Amino acid sequence: NANTIIIEDADRLGLSQLYQLRGRVGRGSVRAYAYMLYNPGKQMNENARKRLDAIKEFTRFGSGFRIAMRDLQIRGSGNILGANQSGHFANVGYEMYCRLLARAVAESMGEEPEEPPKVCEVALRVDAYIPKDYIESEEERILAYRKIALIEDRKDMERVIDELTDVYSDVPEPTLDLLKVAMIKSLASRGGIVRIDQDHSQVIFTFDGNVSYDPRKLSELGNSYPVRFRQKQERTQMLLDVRRLEGVLDTCCELMESLVCN
Repeated sequence: NANTIIIEDADRLGLSQLYQLRGRVGRGSVRAYAYMLYNPGKQMNENARKRLDAIKEFTRFGSGFRIAMRDLQIRGSGNILGANQSGHFANVGYEMYCRLLARAVAESMGEEPEEPPKVCEVALRVDAYIPKDYIESEEERILAYRKIALIEDRKDMERVIDELTDVYSDVPEPTLDLLKVAMIKSLASRGGIVRIDQDHSQVIFTFDGNVSYDPRKLSELGNSYPVRFRQKQERTQMLLDVRRLEGVLDTCCELMESLVCN
């Protein structure tokens, strides 16, 4: 039933924030009031005044798009190719961000976007991330995620570990696990594996149905690791028994190296 909102120091808020707050009161036929206050003795910067003028100007129903366009004019569109970002591409992942950006650039140049290579989906039961108390700066964490996303093999992984250790001290366990997952994902993609899942007793590697495999290679894996093979929906699956394994990620790394590198 609230129909009035009072916003103190409105000049400190962004235009989209003011618009969202204003929309919290008043529904249907209920007349609403939004009082946006600021200190008249304070030296207000030009952008703050433009924001208040815009929120005052656009009061009709459905003004959201006009508000967004005015906000774009005030703040600018950002620098998508530089270090200063208006958004957070970490929310969608660095790999997906690069794919979307490459596609958008190709389309803007009138070119046919390349079909992205198949990337293995990894769903292992492990906490793999960079703790904020290890790399406090968000920008530096994003750069670290970028380096980790580009890992292709064990040599790359060890290089990134050395770089992180030199700059930020010893790498914590969750970040080491993230590095191993990145290595597993890259090698698995090169080995024709489209998905890796884990339950309480096994890790399941699902091979691409369009890729052929050397039976001798699969036989060697079966002799070296606790794995077995099965057919499911016309796809080969390799099942790794993890009940007696202490280092599941380490074993998966070695298994993928044996499949791809040997």
